[in-house]
Amino acid sequence: MKIALIILGTLVALILVVAIIGAMLPRAHTATRSAVIRKQPRDVYAIIRDLASTPEYEIVEDVPAQRLVSRIADKSLPYGGSWTYVLEAVPEGTRLTITENGEVYNPIFRFLSKFVFGHTKTMDDYLASLQKR
Repeated sequence: MKIALIILGTLVALILVVAIIGAMLPRAHTATRSAVIRKQPRDVYAIIRDLASTPEYEIVEDVPAQRLVSRIADKSLPYGGSWTYVLEAVPEGTRLTITENGEVYNPIFRFLSKFVFGHTKTMDDYLASLQKR
């Protein structure tokens, strides 16, 4: 019984420390990633425009084959923000730069986003997937 209480107390203390550190972190963050996609800007634009138009997102700005800004439409999520896609023609195809202006509202998620997952993980995965496509 004593060991169970020690384990439970340690777990509660750990969650409390994570919540306190998360509460001290800024709610908003900005992160940028870019990659070269071996397709023409119009083709890359068509792909990102299709993915950015899903119901979870709303298009804020749209300049075909040059710039697209999408924002999370669901306000009930523990996070929010926008992605700005900038497409630039380069000899190898298209340099796609994504800038995330994000907010993480929950302090525990904020801690995890900063120290466990990283603010750039989703962008890195997205760009890698585009490069394979």
